[in-house]
Amino acid sequence: MRIGELSARTGVPAATIKYYVREGLLSGGERRSHNQVEYGEDHVRRLRLVRAMVEVGSLPIAKVREVLAEIEEPDRDLDSTLGVTSRALSHHRVPAEEPAEEDLALARAIVRRRGWDAVPADHAHIRTLADAIGRLRELGLADMVDMTGEYARAAEIVAEIDLSLLSTRRERDEILEAMVVGTVLGDAMFEALRRIAQVEVSARVYLRGQQDPQGSE
Repeated sequence: MRIGELSARTGVPAATIKYYVREGLLSGGERRSHNQVEYGEDHVRRLRLVRAMVEVGSLPIAKVREVLAEIEEPDRDLDSTLGVTSRALSHHRVPAEEPAEEDLALARAIVRRRGWDAVPADHAHIRTLADAIGRLRELGLADMVDMTGEYARAAEIVAEIDLSLLSTRRERDEILEAMVVGTVLGDAMFEALRRIAQVEVSARVYLRGQQDPQGSE
């Protein structure tokens, strides 16, 4: 296909496609003549992945290039590849300072109690969890800290749904694209549903019994 069709298939302007090629994010097409370059389905998949990371994941070009270089390692399996992409999307959330040791210990204990043996004790996401736990303590919300196990149980349910959706894809770039889009927009969707649920549950808890006695008869 010509660059115009590639642009139409992916929603990426031709000028941006050329820019991605210059930046090394997308391989060049096969030149058929001095003014004709052909692109294939592999370009469609890779371009959609790059677009997902840049436009949806808000990753800078340098970070996208770094992620692509890592996921193209020939010996890297899909699980490790998903981990690389996930860490890139969460990079800005990692705390700048090391959390308190007691908060790290609690974060690791929560992970162990859930039986999440695949998660290393020094994983960046554990540091992020420990940082949140420490901030809750500082704000006097220890009761929320006590509920982290319940949050972990809910998170596992969501993660299982996420991975079941990824399993319906076959091509590596399609899986990664779905992971990027699903993580970023899935977070937004879950946050919106959480807020909606809070409105509903708040009405049940705080408005129950406050109806007009005459109207409730």
